[in-house]
Amino acid sequence: MLRTLLCSNPVASGFTGGLHREVVARLREHLDLELEWPTGPAEARSISAAAAAEGFDLVIAMGGDGVVHHIANGLGGTDTALGIIPAGTTNVLARIMGIPDRPLAATEFICSHPRVEQVPAAMLTLDHGQTGVESRLATFACGVGLDAAVVERAEQEPHRKYRFSGLHFARTALTLTRTDFSKRSPELEVGTRLRSSRAVAVLVSLYDRYSYFGRLPIRFGTHQPGTLSLLIVRKLPTRRLWPVLYRLATGTRIGNVKGLEVWNGVSSLEVTVPNGSLAQADGELLGTPARFSVAARVDHLRVMKPG
Repeated sequence: MLRTLLCSNPVASGFTGGLHREVVARLREHLDLELEWPTGPAEARSISAAAAAEGFDLVIAMGGDGVVHHIANGLGGTDTALGIIPAGTTNVLARIMGIPDRPLAATEFICSHPRVEQVPAAMLTLDHGQTGVESRLATFACGVGLDAAVVERAEQEPHRKYRFSGLHFARTALTLTRTDFSKRSPELEVGTRLRSSRAVAVLVSLYDRYSYFGRLPIRFGTHQPGTLSLLIVRKLPTRRLWPVLYRLATGTRIGNVKGLEVWNGVSSLEVTVPNGSLAQADGELLGTPARFSVAARVDHLRVMKPG
């Protein structure tokens, strides 16, 4: 039997005690299972890293994108695989991987001993100035500016997040764009090996979809596997919101909207953040770094996923 650790987040929107008991009972029929209840992000990362060091074959994250992010950060670059039982609001990485979206169905999937595959990740380096430098792994997306501000504002109304999910994030994004980001000057300095620009926001995707609006994937355009796709928001006045929303909703390329640029095939980038803009990775806030660097890491994370 695979030596397995189940790390659960009991405050995830889809988590219940009864569901957890069903999941544990089923997993124990097929796996050598141990249980952990991380009390916060740092503990989730340290528990999963310790499990990898102790030779666990599999660490399962039961919860939403947050617990998956932190468990993945403990496992990146190791031989221990990540399993996902989605029990959160959006469950972006699970959906990208094709993992069943219902917890019990995902449990049955894990019990079938599916393949473990190496998947891309992105290594973030955040320079916080006098408080030091932090490294973090992103599993599907990261960014500076608008997307992080949306996460911060949406988390302030958790009841709306759980009840309305994608609608709540869309409403928050529209409000912040109209009242704040449409008036900003492009102060972020964005650079890759081949090009540079100034922006009010930078959104980075590791896959051919950045996130989801309900069941609808949000795409920037053509994505090259193993690289990063960037949406550079140079200027976004209110009058351009509707063309952007239409293109996102229909999957149309948005790089031809004035004030936006899409950069595909990027291996690394660096963002200088002079105005204290928020950063995020996988929907987890990372503070306000002075410098934000991202590098693609091909085959850095092992995930139990459909073939």
